[in-house]
Amino acid sequence: MKQSLFFIILTLGLFGCQDVKQPEKPKNLIAKDKMVDILMETYLANAARSIDNKAITSKGIKMDSLVYKKFGIDSLQFVKSNAYYAADVNTYMEIVQKVEARLTGMQQKMDSIWEKNYVGKDSITPKLIENKADVEPAKDSLI
Repeated sequence: MKQSLFFIILTLGLFGCQDVKQPEKPKNLIAKDKMVDILMETYLANAARSIDNKAITSKGIKMDSLVYKKFGIDSLQFVKSNAYYAADVNTYMEIVQKVEARLTGMQQKMDSIWEKNYVGKDSITPKLIENKADVEPAKDSLI
């Protein structure tokens, strides 16, 4: 009984994984470097939406349309190119890692600008940081 159940599961597993079709290469495939730029802009647009979507929609701004217009593509071309690159995990991971590296670089640059402009002018923040370092953590009664 156990052997037949194992054989059935193995057979279903083997045949269930067959006939996976990869998307065909689109005629107007977006180049990898341009795809990195587009995805970066898309992530930034999504971040802007998450901060104040109401203000963006009330002004009638369509962030995706702005990104497509900036790069001279349409949504179908983007979707087909994205699906093509996503079918190859290694290629897509390479693209996403480049996007992540650029976003991290932008964040570090913005943090350094913030520190330069605000931390030096703020007289309270350095004192709060010093006071936090001097305070011992509260003792837990269970320890």
